[in-house]
Amino acid sequence: MSDEETKEEKELDLTSPEVVTKYKSAAEIVNKALQLVLSECKPKAKIVDLCEKGDAFIREQTGNMYKNVKRKIERGVAFPTCISVNNTVCHFSPLASDETVLEEGDMLKIDMGCHIDGFIAVVAHTRVLQEGPVTGRAADVIAAANTAAEVALRLVRPGRKNKDVTEAVQKVAAAYDCKIVEGVLSHQLKQFVIDGNKVILSVTSPETRVDDAEFEENEVYAIDIVTSTGDGKPKLLDEKQTTIYKRAVDKNYHLKMKSSRFIFSEINQKFPIMPFSARALEEKRARLGLVECVNHDLLQPYPVLHEKPGDFVAHIKFTVLLMPNGSDRITSHALQELQPTKKIDDDPEIKAWLALGTKTKKKGGGKKKKGKKADKVDESIEAEPMDATSNEAASQE
Repeated sequence: MSDEETKEEKELDLTSPEVVTKYKSAAEIVNKALQLVLSECKPKAKIVDLCEKGDAFIREQTGNMYKNVKRKIERGVAFPTCISVNNTVCHFSPLASDETVLEEGDMLKIDMGCHIDGFIAVVAHTRVLQEGPVTGRAADVIAAANTAAEVALRLVRPGRKNKDVTEAVQKVAAAYDCKIVEGVLSHQLKQFVIDGNKVILSVTSPETRVDDAEFEENEVYAIDIVTSTGDGKPKLLDEKQTTIYKRAVDKNYHLKMKSSRFIFSEINQKFPIMPFSARALEEKRARLGLVECVNHDLLQPYPVLHEKPGDFVAHIKFTVLLMPNGSDRITSHALQELQPTKKIDDDPEIKAWLALGTKTKKKGGGKKKKGKKADKVDESIEAEPMDATSNEAASQE
């Protein structure tokens, strides 16, 4: 019996081609959803409408997959679409009644996730709502996040430690005279687990400590980088802005209020594991009921955090599979043209990190040639976030 259990457990990681396919299918959908939302981001567009479009696209696309299989396969939104503007750091996904709109020149951070059978692909991207290249400190903060993400991609590999990545991304941000935002964690992803136990800290501080961990082959990570031109210590300004929650599956409590019991029953039915938006619940009842659920730790809130007004905040998040032949980043999007004020060309350590390959060279055997070819292809993929905007847009249209 234990052998069968071990076998079952083993089949749920990247050693199973079916699992790899599910991750990549989820990634393809979330990449297209991001492209769709970006194409709709225009001045005066309502943020709530854009968030709804992202979520609806993911639901529709995943709904078309695995329809005729014997075992019911859960699939859909793994993290609700968020659009956090300017000095708002994260998790802004307003209720239907919210009238907030985008304005020309806004710096948008779009964050979303999709899953198929619990295999999760997440992505976050930063875009300034303007024509032409991004310049000045706005360009610095996006370049800092992007370069830190590129370095992290090369350091999250079997045999390396989580603290190596933490130190490296802080160094990259400092080179652009920016800060890595505190409290942002990069998590290992597992089936139906968006916040696995293996964690990479964004910033080392006395308040937040995580266990030292070594990356291993066949693991999956969501690498989450948030940079700021401010002090990188975001604040919660208004609890009422929180709309994203996740069921804390290990907690139980007998709720007193009828509205709380009603909402909690709906959550258990519709969103037993993945984070969800309160938009998906009946709004009036939800407000009252969610408070009691949060107060008794039945739900984990994802608060909307802010830097100071005037600070620029950028966010890049990608999903990476640590395959036997190297790292495979499955979610990303091309950046706008950036003209940062800072250059990292004269930093030998950062240049050395960026020069690392993402593929593993196998020793001996007849597959060497094929491996080399794959290496070449991958280098072009790495370059894509900086300059392939027009190509990617064309391919998605």
